[in-house]
Amino acid sequence: MDTINEYLKRLSLEEKIAQLTGLILPALYDFSAASPTSPGGLRVAPEKLVELRPHGLGHLSLAWFHRAPEQEYRDVLDSIQKAAREVSRFGIGVLIHAEGINGLVHGTGIPYPTAWAQATTWMPDLIEASSAITSEQMRGYGIQLCFSPVLDLARDPRWGRVHETYGEDPELASQIGIGFIRGINGPECDSGVQATGKHFLGYALSEGGLNQARSTVGHRALVDEYAEPFRRAIAQAGLSVIMNSYNDVDGTPVAANRWILTDLLRGQLGFKGLVVGDYDAVKMLVRPYHVARNAEEAGAMALNAGLDVELPGDDDFSQLSLALDHGLITEESLDLAVTHVLEAKREAGLLPDLAPTRPHRPATTPDRDKAKGIAREIAVNATTLLQNDGILPLAAGMKIAVVGSLADELRIHFGAYTDVANDEQPMAINMIRTGQVPTIDPATFNFTDIFQARIPGIATVFEAIARSLYPGAETILSAMKIAHKNEVTFVNVGSPDSDEAIDRETLRAAVAGHDVVIAVVGERTGWVGNNSAGEGQSSATLELPGNQAAVIDALADLGVPLVTVVIAGRPIILTAVAQASAAVILAPLLGGEGPQVVADVLTGTVEPGGRLPSTFPRHVGQIPLYHGHPFGSGYAHPTGSRHPYNDLDPTPLYPFGHGLGYTTIDLSLDEVTVCEDTGTISAFVTATNTGTRSGSTVVQLYARDEHGSVVRPVRQLAAFQRVCLEPGTSQQIDLTFPIDRLVYSFPDGHRGIEEGEITVMMASSSATIHGEKTITVAARQVAGPTSH
Repeated sequence: MDTINEYLKRLSLEEKIAQLTGLILPALYDFSAASPTSPGGLRVAPEKLVELRPHGLGHLSLAWFHRAPEQEYRDVLDSIQKAAREVSRFGIGVLIHAEGINGLVHGTGIPYPTAWAQATTWMPDLIEASSAITSEQMRGYGIQLCFSPVLDLARDPRWGRVHETYGEDPELASQIGIGFIRGINGPECDSGVQATGKHFLGYALSEGGLNQARSTVGHRALVDEYAEPFRRAIAQAGLSVIMNSYNDVDGTPVAANRWILTDLLRGQLGFKGLVVGDYDAVKMLVRPYHVARNAEEAGAMALNAGLDVELPGDDDFSQLSLALDHGLITEESLDLAVTHVLEAKREAGLLPDLAPTRPHRPATTPDRDKAKGIAREIAVNATTLLQNDGILPLAAGMKIAVVGSLADELRIHFGAYTDVANDEQPMAINMIRTGQVPTIDPATFNFTDIFQARIPGIATVFEAIARSLYPGAETILSAMKIAHKNEVTFVNVGSPDSDEAIDRETLRAAVAGHDVVIAVVGERTGWVGNNSAGEGQSSATLELPGNQAAVIDALADLGVPLVTVVIAGRPIILTAVAQASAAVILAPLLGGEGPQVVADVLTGTVEPGGRLPSTFPRHVGQIPLYHGHPFGSGYAHPTGSRHPYNDLDPTPLYPFGHGLGYTTIDLSLDEVTVCEDTGTISAFVTATNTGTRSGSTVVQLYARDEHGSVVRPVRQLAAFQRVCLEPGTSQQIDLTFPIDRLVYSFPDGHRGIEEGEITVMMASSSATIHGEKTITVAARQVAGPTSH
């Protein structure tokens, strides 16, 4: 067959529906036979497809759940692919998807620091290099879809999935996301693997920071801010797969929201690819949302909205034949969804008679040594020095007391969607099923609530998993002992898992005689266990869990300089930490490279390169707190004060873009020009290293529209660039960005920019402006309205 239309003409109704649904890999397990090499001990039986999916298989879900060595894993996925082609009358293959936000989620995956850490580097090219290796590994395993990146803007840190995002800002998320997607897809979209942008749309903006809750947000903010990373990824990186979000917007769940999935996504953003459903998103239309009465209605609502594929299974889309009979859907809408699936399969090389429109480049073997170097480079440039009175880097010969149980842990440096978390989940499920958790009755436990289950004592078990996966990795304590030989004392006081009272006199005696105290604190992030952050795990207070805050309070009174290392994948409340500490370092879930890099930063072997992708509030009552808030709201008011809190400084504790180094780099804004012919604004900046050691900074360019027919933000990030300088050297930087970066939705729904003044600000953070200039731009219109 030479065209997609020919496939559509020859596929039966049952075969079409099969292309729109998934099957979880564990459904293929043969529980009567064991695999001698698989750590899970289970054999995959691809021959079961004939019974389970007699009309073909559209998508394989949970492929990463199969624990096996590299060759067996490759062979298993290959055998499933072969069986899927044999089941299909036309030899159509199955789209196999896997998670890969910080490397392939699998025991054999090549890992990187988590997404929020990637954004903290402000280095899109580095992230592209990392995801390119993820793409190579996925292709080698026969995986066609990478269910990453997360392009949600996270402005409420109570939400537990912040660490999976690129932070709060549309420009930063766009540039880091584009880098990631180019790495997965290939610059020419010829890698054989397709990235998936998620979650469309407004998912992280949930009421109360609760996962999957309603997003109370206006139409203009959705279009102009929250859709921007998706818009840019589609236009600039060839993003061809989108996943819906779980939330409802204005009373309509996104899985059934035609304005979001069709009018906005396809109409205004110009998306032409495949829309896949997040796991159980269609089923949720029945429960908990109560907008569909049964599976037939749920499937019809989702398909009509523009959702092409139900995942992970077929609970609702299997009823589409009934929906067609009952007039709930049309054959045209069904065929459109099938077309989108077949087009994605063509690009993946899964249609026997149709070659990809872009021939796949030759496959390559991932270079693990290169990947490890990239992971370390990300970790170095993500580690963020939040404050420093000059005590860092630590001088040689100092006697150091390291305080806190997390100093001697490896697991704490990992988040969800990692190889570590992936190995933890089946262990936790098995413990509950076999009655090993005294507080949980396996007979009544709902295993869909596994993320919320508290499992006492599991931290030591999970620590053993992390160390088995990373046998050569250090902890912060062991790395510091190596760096400072015998000048390090460990004081195992303070834990996120304990509320035990702190014996202040014992702590005083333990740190007496030391030159500095390094307190290592943080929160656990993951899927299962005793986490305070992760999918389905929201926090109301954002305080340090356990008795860690009490430890910081006790250390503050001892008269020994305190350096605090905070391990977290989102902003948490650090007001007391900031007041007590001479220096504060953020280690944003750096993975296996994290402990060594933190030790290297403390000792000055490397410079901390991180710049915050999110605003840190002083108090949870400030949330949502983000730098690009509208005039008249938020904390920054360029043209006059508003109504501040009467009991709190309204400014951030640490602003967006903030991060310190170990040298001094002066920045000056030389000139700002506008070129209407090319539609660009250029700022020329000179950076000079006036310090005594090499270092880097991120030059940040913000813009403010001084007048508009709708309320505009007080600033928006428009461009940025990292610059590295040797002592005594200077460099001129040209930061040029399209005027279209500043467009917005007019009252009539059209998008553009009105004639008027734009103030361009050059900065080293959103709160530290080194120069500004106001220019005038002409009116521009770039897009028509979307119906709503």
